[in-house]
Amino acid sequence: MWHYNDAMHVGIDCRLPYYRMGGISQYVIYLARALAEVDGENRYTVFHSRKDGRSWLPDAPNFGRVDLWTPCHHRLERWTMAIELWPHRLDVLHSPDFIPPAGGARRRIITVHDLNFFYFPQFLTEESRRYYAGQIAWAVRVADHISADSEATRRDLIERLGVSPEKVTTIHLAVNPLYEQTFSETAVSQTLQQFNLPRGFILFVGTLEPRKNLPMLIRAYRLLRQETGIDVPLVLAGGKGWIYDEIFATIDQLNLQQHVRHLEGLTDEQLAHLYRAAGVLTIPSHYEGFGLPVLEAMHGGCPVIVSDRGSLPEVAGEAGIQLPPDDVEGWAAAIARVLTDSELRQRMTENGRFHARTFTWQKTALATLRLYQQ
Repeated sequence: MWHYNDAMHVGIDCRLPYYRMGGISQYVIYLARALAEVDGENRYTVFHSRKDGRSWLPDAPNFGRVDLWTPCHHRLERWTMAIELWPHRLDVLHSPDFIPPAGGARRRIITVHDLNFFYFPQFLTEESRRYYAGQIAWAVRVADHISADSEATRRDLIERLGVSPEKVTTIHLAVNPLYEQTFSETAVSQTLQQFNLPRGFILFVGTLEPRKNLPMLIRAYRLLRQETGIDVPLVLAGGKGWIYDEIFATIDQLNLQQHVRHLEGLTDEQLAHLYRAAGVLTIPSHYEGFGLPVLEAMHGGCPVIVSDRGSLPEVAGEAGIQLPPDDVEGWAAAIARVLTDSELRQRMTENGRFHARTFTWQKTALATLRLYQQ
């Protein structure tokens, strides 16, 4: 039982799920639920968009909802949100989408998921470049503390933006609990039938955008087919993000239209089924702030090959194969090994499941709670 007079009042910005249900939205939802399980003492207010008819509120007596008018990623967001928050007298405000308001809380904590817009500005639209460049330097300066998804992002903040090491803490994420579940072979087979897929295909999961490095993966796939005769589809599972024309142009140029499948709008359960049916997950990104599909696949017993950049080596650990993102021949050879070497597959499957279980939302929530308390 919490007591109003003794409790710290924590605000969590949960407006983003109304606008886009991506990785950051899932992070704030599962973090709030895990905080409700580990902290019954402090008072929490979860701020929703006033347009959001859904509730992301954990079922706990110390959690309440407040609706805000301020939209996400608006040019006046930091000022209008500060005005809206002022009456709530927050001790701590957590901004999971890295942009804190100009005021409205005694202490402001932000989560920075990655700095890809600094390293690869050419991979963004002009509007996105302007937005992020103008916000991130200000955000890390005014925040009282920063949570980083990975040690790689923490290093980036320190080296790239000159953030004091004492001001940023690495707190790893975990997966949607659905991916940890067991699914029947019948359910998996039904999803495969729905999409006309065989077992053992090559899988990529993520938004289709330049930093995901998909043209290289498609070229490696063509080389794999030519040199080994392996004839399984390459499945690209994810929505179209931005500047994705080169991906489909590469498929056309290499005459792979019948072999590369693009699936978007998948439910979490359908994606969980695909992880369990795939022969290998491939994530060749130039940069990732975390890389949740790596852990999702490992929970499903799917071997993983990742690029050796950003946080991917940290997340995959020794359970995955790591390669430079521009090594076409290396990727083709590694995919062939995983698909044809049963002993390697078994070892990677077992190691991956064990490794993925070390990332839990309880750990994430407890580490985040320590930041609030500090």
